[in-house]
Amino acid sequence: MLLAPPPVRRKPSLTPMIDVVFLLLVFFMLAARFGQDVEIDLPLAAASDQPYEGPPRLVDILPGGLRLNGVDTEMNNLLPKLDTMMLSHSDAIVLRPRDKADLQRVVEAIEALTKAGYQSLVLVE
Repeated sequence: MLLAPPPVRRKPSLTPMIDVVFLLLVFFMLAARFGQDVEIDLPLAAASDQPYEGPPRLVDILPGGLRLNGVDTEMNNLLPKLDTMMLSHSDAIVLRPRDKADLQRVVEAIEALTKAGYQSLVLVE
């Protein structure tokens, strides 16, 4: 009696699985949001038709802190000091990044001043 040879086992093809994984990868890359766009309104210094009034309000933004009119200060002390110099919240405050301060420090200062109600921030180089 002759026995039939055992059937040859075929290896499953990985091509369909690779195609599905590739399609999932493309789908998630296209559907993902990698960051949020944020817009900060800053007026141009030359665009103002009102003359500068009051004492100087120059905020130097440093990598490790802030300076108000050349005097080192912290963010929590900056707002009360600015209040004494302002005639109104629409007076201009000049912001100047110094000593290679990164953009995040500048944005944090702008957000803090905007949150405190200051409306006219001018960013200079």
